[in-house]
Amino acid sequence: MEIKMNALKGLEIARKKILFRPDINSPIDPVTKKIVNDNRLKKNAVTLKYMLENGAAVALIAHQGDTQDYQNLIPLMEHAQKLTALTGHPVHYIDDVCGPAAIEAVKKLPAGEAIILGNLRYLGEELSTFSNFVKLSPEEMQSVWHVRKLAPLFDLYVNDAFSAAHRGAPSMVAFPHVLPSAAGFQFFDEYAALSQVKDNAEHPSMFVLGGAKISDAFGMMETVLRNGTADKILTTGVTGIIMHLANGVKFGEPQMKFLRDRDMLSFVEPAKKYLAEFFDRFVLPCDLAYEKNGQRIECGVDALPQDAQFIDIGMKTVADYHVLLAGAKTIFANGPAGMYEKEGFEVGTRGIWQAIANSHAYSVIGGGDTVSSATKFIDMTQISYVCTAGGAMVRFMSGKKLPLIEAMEQAYERQKL
Repeated sequence: MEIKMNALKGLEIARKKILFRPDINSPIDPVTKKIVNDNRLKKNAVTLKYMLENGAAVALIAHQGDTQDYQNLIPLMEHAQKLTALTGHPVHYIDDVCGPAAIEAVKKLPAGEAIILGNLRYLGEELSTFSNFVKLSPEEMQSVWHVRKLAPLFDLYVNDAFSAAHRGAPSMVAFPHVLPSAAGFQFFDEYAALSQVKDNAEHPSMFVLGGAKISDAFGMMETVLRNGTADKILTTGVTGIIMHLANGVKFGEPQMKFLRDRDMLSFVEPAKKYLAEFFDRFVLPCDLAYEKNGQRIECGVDALPQDAQFIDIGMKTVADYHVLLAGAKTIFANGPAGMYEKEGFEVGTRGIWQAIANSHAYSVIGGGDTVSSATKFIDMTQISYVCTAGGAMVRFMSGKKLPLIEAMEQAYERQKL
């Protein structure tokens, strides 16, 4: 599989100044404003440590929070402290992205040390609301303030932010046009793992699509069916319920209200279309679970009580899916099978993750809730690749061209480092 992108490994970086764009946007405790999960920091620390150990001076540009999650928009001082501990090298912080203080700090930065330059979200052009409404081309972005000020200071741009690859901000797509550019280890691994599933999957290939964010499942469903990537789609969670609705199964008012309140019924018509065209490639849950008087109760889909809301798949479905997953050579999974946080209703989610962990297939899972639930029930080293991306992963698997991928591929064609 040829990846048309420059890789960091093997480049001569000693005594080079590197502008490093990772995605270290982390969950923040709303009261203490402290980082509560440092998974992304650990992943990106691998690339950063490599650059520092090989004699580079590295300035990081990164974001934390946004207009949509303003409460998480904080300085990156703690990020710097954690990266110092993770890399064993000094990682400083300056509360300035590209002003005189930041520029002076970059100029004085010695080899083997790093500095985080403020929070990119302090800049208007780096807010998602800006890029949503002001459509600048990568060429136009070369004239924005931080690109103009920072680019002349560096020898190389390294991006490790695959999880933000669907964002067309200047920090993602402008610098590859003005600096020699390469993909960091995390970016390259994520891109390669998803490309392996999307373009070079060994068959049988099973997709397990569930979770409450049904738009993710439907975002990639048609593409992986039409291009032959997925031999079977095993549905769980709300996706399974929507597919049953589309197939004529009747649900009562509690379940329908849940779907209606979340505008999920709009997916029924697309589901009917997919079932009509690819019926033999869908596997729907044969039983579901609901709560009554504090107890878990399971029932077949041919005998659903009309006063129930279903929050997990049943044991028969778990057993059926185990058989299919045991025979797979490629598995891609996104979304837990049910409301795993609720005691007694982790059965489906645990069962699916255990089946994937026990399989001999090349397995890739991704998405925030996906990874959180899998971490709870299995040894994650049993998964071939755990993707940090959510939205970028879904768009990539649906065959959409991501702004960062396009920028890095264009840089590869121009530079061939």
